[in-house]
Amino acid sequence: MAGRAVARDPKQIVARGYDAIALRYAEWVGRVSSPAIEWLRDLDARLPDGADVLELGCGRGVPGTRHLAKRHRVTGVDISAVQIELARHHVPEASFVHADALELEVAPGSVDAVVALSFFGHVPVGEQRELIGRIALWLRDGGLLLATFGAGEPGEEVDEDWLGAPMFFASLGGDSYLPLLHEVGLMPLREEVVVQHEPGHGDVAFHWVLARA
Repeated sequence: MAGRAVARDPKQIVARGYDAIALRYAEWVGRVSSPAIEWLRDLDARLPDGADVLELGCGRGVPGTRHLAKRHRVTGVDISAVQIELARHHVPEASFVHADALELEVAPGSVDAVVALSFFGHVPVGEQRELIGRIALWLRDGGLLLATFGAGEPGEEVDEDWLGAPMFFASLGGDSYLPLLHEVGLMPLREEVVVQHEPGHGDVAFHWVLARA
């Protein structure tokens, strides 16, 4: 990933981008070779019935929110207004908030699990450490984090034509996340670098992590 600075507001790029491509993204992501369901099942099996789950970057609510809402109280958060409306349609039994995750007011120790799949890749590098620290505070003792992180080089970049709209991407670098999780008291139970095929973009590596507070 390029290390150049991004002049425009990256959050606005992400919000407007997903607003513009929401339906196209839904079709495209269904063709991506992702292990999401298997990891979600692992998380689900470790939670008691009726757990309080916060999903960051919930998108249209499929598959993550829909799967978890079968047994748990799920609140999905997304910066895209269009994605939130789609999620409310797809998973009416869950709650949804249109917001920037860093602006959320979450009581310390109030959440059993945080899910952040394909989320941190759209968070500016300068905010990722703070947000991971906040997640650690939000989780109850023994709470779980399921997240994916970029496994490549550190940096930020804007793809000017990602599925038809500009999109912002960022990573602290593949070697940075496990030490950071340990630093804030999140102990990995399972972690794996997964190379998934993205139609039109080739093979992309993501670091999948399931960690306990």
